[in-house]
Amino acid sequence: MKFDSILSEIDGFGKFQIKLVLIQMLSRITLPCHFLLNNFMAAVPSHHCNITALDDGGIFGNLTQEQKLVVGIPAERDGAPSSCQMFSNPQYQHLSGSNSSEDTFTVQCQNGWVYDNSTFKSTLATEWDLVCSRKGMNKATATIFFLGVMVGAPLFGFLSDRFGRRKLLLVSYLSSMMFAVLSAFSPSYIMFVIMRFFTGMSLAGISIISIVLTATSPLILAVMAWRYLPESARWLLANGKADAAHHYIMKCAEMNNRTKCMDAITPMVLLESVQDETTDKKYTIVDLFKTPNIRKLSICSGIVWYGVAFTYYGISLNITGFGLNPYLTQFIFASIEMPMKIGVYVFLEKVGRKPGEMGALLLTGLCLFINIFVGKDRWIIRTVVAVLGKALSEASFTIMFLFTTEFFPTVVRQNGLGYTSFLARLGVSISPLIMLLEDVWHLLPAVTYCTVAIGSGLVTSLLPETLNTRLPELIEDIEKPRVQSTRRKDIQ
Repeated sequence: MKFDSILSEIDGFGKFQIKLVLIQMLSRITLPCHFLLNNFMAAVPSHHCNITALDDGGIFGNLTQEQKLVVGIPAERDGAPSSCQMFSNPQYQHLSGSNSSEDTFTVQCQNGWVYDNSTFKSTLATEWDLVCSRKGMNKATATIFFLGVMVGAPLFGFLSDRFGRRKLLLVSYLSSMMFAVLSAFSPSYIMFVIMRFFTGMSLAGISIISIVLTATSPLILAVMAWRYLPESARWLLANGKADAAHHYIMKCAEMNNRTKCMDAITPMVLLESVQDETTDKKYTIVDLFKTPNIRKLSICSGIVWYGVAFTYYGISLNITGFGLNPYLTQFIFASIEMPMKIGVYVFLEKVGRKPGEMGALLLTGLCLFINIFVGKDRWIIRTVVAVLGKALSEASFTIMFLFTTEFFPTVVRQNGLGYTSFLARLGVSISPLIMLLEDVWHLLPAVTYCTVAIGSGLVTSLLPETLNTRLPELIEDIEKPRVQSTRRKDIQ
């Protein structure tokens, strides 16, 4: 009897498994909180140069605050004070409406900035003046965090194979809490980004195996509930710990009321059940590129996954410019996700995976394209289009998760998931930095996100449809031409 058959006998998803899912939800709640934390932690409020140094002891000191801004800071095209420049000397002629540029010299902010604290009392930008020439350092905090996630995924995967899932899950819980708390109290930018890197790396352990302070607090409950999580029975057997594996499987059978089917299952039987699996050929990521069809599948799916993650987080991490409070914008963006997930699963059974994924990405690109031409003064239209784009981007993410598990052959499925996951995290890491391109052209970030969404949507057309088809088990199954069931009936 194979090990999977034994698991099916004790009820593959019964009360025991439901208990495990509920326990692990405690830790997984923290993941989206940390992933989207930069929307608030790294928010950049309205700001302008500190012009107190222009006070010459004369007229300047008697001006109102609004008049000081007029004579001390040049105006942008929309009439708002410049965020990064100031006049070298007060330009009193501006008070009379004269815009004469004679003897007018602008310089970079000399004495720091003044921030609008009406929405955010303190952020990374206000704490360390990460604006203007230093705004790249602000965007880099998200990239460094996601690089930590990218490094942590294979690291915790390797360590959990070596030392067990249960132990490494506890390590992930404790290290995530420790580094999150340290980042919250970091006295310098350098220490903060280092702590965020290790926070991301530690959180990757939770996602693979299973704000700053309050996003992290559920991990305290997760640590307390950790004692009720069993070790992976398959890992125990692979490491020769048959008695421990038998103990956990018996507990599962008892909770699922399936003890009768376990009468003949001894620790030795469990060991024998996995012997065939351990003697099978071991596949690596190299096998994803050895033969033509699997190579095409791997390259195309990698491109699509990069585009899906790049676009999704490009939308999710940019919630300003809609004329709404950022908290409200985030709430609207979040509230659309669950209905979309439910709708997607119903939709997929009707139209299939490939057209669903392709349509979601192309329509996401269309929404991004439309908003390029909608002015910020039309915030209602911008918000509606952005929410629709966010929903479609979420749909592309959800579909691709299911799609990927179906088109990779069973023998290389884990390698395929790991490879595409790596490229997706690479896309997530680069996505926040794209906003820096607005210094080249203010529309370039939106054009970039739009182009990637449409491009990856077109690449989706090269992937095979998996709806109502027999899933491939071996690489050879996708290297030979597929014979449709309807065709076989016609031949008969």
